[in-house]
Amino acid sequence: MRVLAALDKFRGTATAAEATAAVGQAGWTLGVDVDEVPMSDGGEGILEVLGGANRTSLVTGPSGQPVQAGWRLQNRRAVIEMAAASGLLLAGGAERNDPLAATTRGTGELIAQAAEQGARTIVVGLGGSATTDGGLGAIEAMHSPARYKSIDLQVACDVRTRFVDAAAVFAPQKGATPAQVALLTARLNQLAERYLADYGVDVREVDGTGAAGGLAGGLLAMGGRIIGGFDVVADHFDLDERLESVDAVVTGEGYLDEQSLDGKVVGSLASLAVGAGRPVVAVVGAADDAAAARLVALGTADAPVTVVSLVQEFGEQRAFAEPQWCIEHAAEQALRALA
Repeated sequence: MRVLAALDKFRGTATAAEATAAVGQAGWTLGVDVDEVPMSDGGEGILEVLGGANRTSLVTGPSGQPVQAGWRLQNRRAVIEMAAASGLLLAGGAERNDPLAATTRGTGELIAQAAEQGARTIVVGLGGSATTDGGLGAIEAMHSPARYKSIDLQVACDVRTRFVDAAAVFAPQKGATPAQVALLTARLNQLAERYLADYGVDVREVDGTGAAGGLAGGLLAMGGRIIGGFDVVADHFDLDERLESVDAVVTGEGYLDEQSLDGKVVGSLASLAVGAGRPVVAVVGAADDAAAARLVALGTADAPVTVVSLVQEFGEQRAFAEPQWCIEHAAEQALRALA
């Protein structure tokens, strides 16, 4: 039996690479050939799964402080993870973040540097942001959109939230009070009018423009195109071809919920695998019952979908303390059942 192991991160406990390697170890124990492909849906972790940083730049952090941000440039393609320059963790978390002042300028500085150093494709992974500035800081650092006309600026995200809704949906997670959410919403409305006047792009009418506090909308105005982060990674690894050469798929993430079935790794990969007639095992830290039922319902008689919760199998304490051990043993049990 040959298995494709393609897992996303288990946030706070295991990276995508660590989780995927744990399934590989289970395969080694059983004598099963495992094709290991760590995954991302465009948020935190996309830089790692697309090769990791081979450049480091000093840029403006979300609170205005200088930060060292890693990014990648290879074969004229740059990969930038906005969390490395404008992330909430860099601002000290929601408790220390200033949601009104947090800026995406550092992300724009990385994009500008990538363009200056010859990139012809720039992938910007959105997720984990401290910001709700509508991408204004990034745009100011990028300067004229004319310099990006010959560049394929790919804005990779996993949400469909629109520009003006970004404050209400995401800003409370970044420390914003209800009064600040109202102020940020008004500011996004003003920015949308400005982008329409300056760039001829109505960011209010496009799904996904609210990602990373509206950074996606700002980059769209600068000539970027919003694409699913999962699709970027799937294309990079030729997942369609890989599925043809395996008998089953193991995927997973830290928490399975309704969003998991809307453009994220587990739902997207399960749909691809079932379409190719391959059974799927989703190993997750924990699962919402309704979301798990929806995921299982994607399966067919020839390509069933199974959900394994580490919390249910091993208990919450062990699932958090020893995630890789739990993933390995859950995968081993599931692979034995498939064999």
